[in-house]
Amino acid sequence: MVFEEGWAASPLRWLMNTLGDAQLARMSADPGMVAAVDQHAAVLRDAIPLDRETLGDYLLGFLDELRHRGWVFSGEPDAPALRLTAVCWLARDLGLLEDGHPV
Repeated sequence: MVFEEGWAASPLRWLMNTLGDAQLARMSADPGMVAAVDQHAAVLRDAIPLDRETLGDYLLGFLDELRHRGWVFSGEPDAPALRLTAVCWLARDLGLLEDGHPV
């Protein structure tokens, strides 16, 4: 994943553009991926309030940890990619990307 200048100002929107749109489209043909993403989404639902600010803050922390570990998105649905896809799925389903505010 390439972290362009200013990505942290709108992390949810950046993630959707970088990974989310393609991964969410991929889910339509892969029921196993849907189940795996749903499990990650359930963990997030239980762990944090699902509002724009909290989900964005969670994403920033998760991405920092992935960068620290040297994780690179390979295009395959490994655990980090599934978690990031779950963040996108939740953001889209909760309407956190619709009002034009930085996300």
